[in-house]
Amino acid sequence: MSMELDKLIEVVKEKMEKKIPVEGSGRHIHLSHEDGKKLFGENYEFTILKELSQPGQVAYKERVRLIGPKGVIEGVVILGPSREKTQVELSLTDTRILGVKGVLRESGHIENTPGIVIGKGDKVIEIKEGVIVAKNHIHMNEEEAKNLNVEDKDLVKIKIYSERPVIFEDVLIRVNKNFKLAMHIDYDEGNSCMLNKESFGVIYE
Repeated sequence: MSMELDKLIEVVKEKMEKKIPVEGSGRHIHLSHEDGKKLFGENYEFTILKELSQPGQVAYKERVRLIGPKGVIEGVVILGPSREKTQVELSLTDTRILGVKGVLRESGHIENTPGIVIGKGDKVIEIKEGVIVAKNHIHMNEEEAKNLNVEDKDLVKIKIYSERPVIFEDVLIRVNKNFKLAMHIDYDEGNSCMLNKESFGVIYE
């Protein structure tokens, strides 16, 4: 009995050592340099509101609105730095409000996705593609990946420990030397598991 208890304690301890922080990612937009100029002006410099958990990533003070066939969403946060192509990340609920198709994609994979109209003041632009529901994923560096025994592009099951525990399947592992360990889920997913500051994830085997 004592040996079984010791083994159970060891398993629990190992899991606690491999806890993954989980962050809810709200709707946001990554503007390309060119689209940023069209909306804000040629030499406009964005104001950094705060740094995000991933090194080098920031949220700007400026906001834009999204205009879809069925609705409008105001006050959409802009994340930086700029990207080669504009990308809008929404929850499935957001896509229904706007009246655009919710397409599940890995960030950066925007081919054949819906477009949207983006506005700031009296200026508007239309992107032909770039609206996605981002596939949930986990950022980590090489050392963290080694500790968790995973590799870049792996798909894993993650159990979210919260008031309403949920297991997410096919969670994408993203490894980069500049990343910091964190799982990103959208607000629909966060609400489904009642995500809060005490919540965390563990790879489920």
